[in-house]
Amino acid sequence: MNDQKQKKYCFALDLKDDEKLIQEYKNYHQSVWPEIIASIRAAGIEDLEIYAVNNRLFMIMTVNNTFSFDVKSKMDATNPKVQEWETLMWKYQQALPNTKKGEKWLLMEKIFQLD
Repeated sequence: MNDQKQKKYCFALDLKDDEKLIQEYKNYHQSVWPEIIASIRAAGIEDLEIYAVNNRLFMIMTVNNTFSFDVKSKMDATNPKVQEWETLMWKYQQALPNTKKGEKWLLMEKIFQLD
């Protein structure tokens, strides 16, 4: 990791409530395509973790000061392998209530930190 200031973002998403699909999703994440890992790193994402409980997912993303949601979105939109991965993942994912059409991971609001 570099010494520059890092920031964390947390997101939530649900999977379809189907044990077989949930297991398939987990299996894909045991061996994420190298092109996806490369695109994550190229965007300035230093660390990314996904946790699951039942069909609810929680993602923690640690980024460096070069990261931008707009830039990452544009990079993803022009990367055919990322688009292929995202299309495949929609087979398993379902949007949380109150999301906009096509929206997946929702940015969570930080409400507490132990100092």
